[in-house]
Amino acid sequence: MQERLERRTNRDRSEAMRALLIETARKLFAEKTYAETGTPEIVAAAGVTRGALYHHFADKEALFRAVAEHEAATVAAEIERAAPDGLGPREALLAGSQAYLEAMRAPGRTRLLLLDGPAVLGRAGMDEIDGRHGNRTLREGLAIAMRAGAMQRLPLAALTSQLAAAFDRAALAVDAGSAMADQMEVVTALIDGLMLDA
Repeated sequence: MQERLERRTNRDRSEAMRALLIETARKLFAEKTYAETGTPEIVAAAGVTRGALYHHFADKEALFRAVAEHEAATVAAEIERAAPDGLGPREALLAGSQAYLEAMRAPGRTRLLLLDGPAVLGRAGMDEIDGRHGNRTLREGLAIAMRAGAMQRLPLAALTSQLAAAFDRAALAVDAGSAMADQMEVVTALIDGLMLDA
């Protein structure tokens, strides 16, 4: 029993350290960019040793990957919260789209996921992360709409990829000062153009 308690405590401590490093790095990467943030600055801001950083992450890129994964998971959770089961296919896609654009307004998030992410991890690396999170929610919503007969049947992977690219451009535009309402008007028109009963 004592050994199990110690193991859990060690695991909790390890998870807390990992979370601290991710949170600290996220703040610095968002404020200064990945390229302008060094690991000495991250460990100093977190109040830990370099050994602690390298115990959890092989290098700065691995830490950035964890930050990007955490951010993408947060965005996906917002989308899922906004589009619960029970909404019609069109309503779910629109609610998820709105939630995506809102979630991407978090300070620094567009830089982390849409600018630095592909630059640091490569397009394939970010596509892999997106495929587990935001693009997964979009793909699922589109598949549901097609199965329900509410949307044109199109190649799902290609449709997901192209709509996700449009949503990413909308998020970048909002981040640069474009009106959310303007971006959502276009997103709504894109989705309605695919619907069979819009």
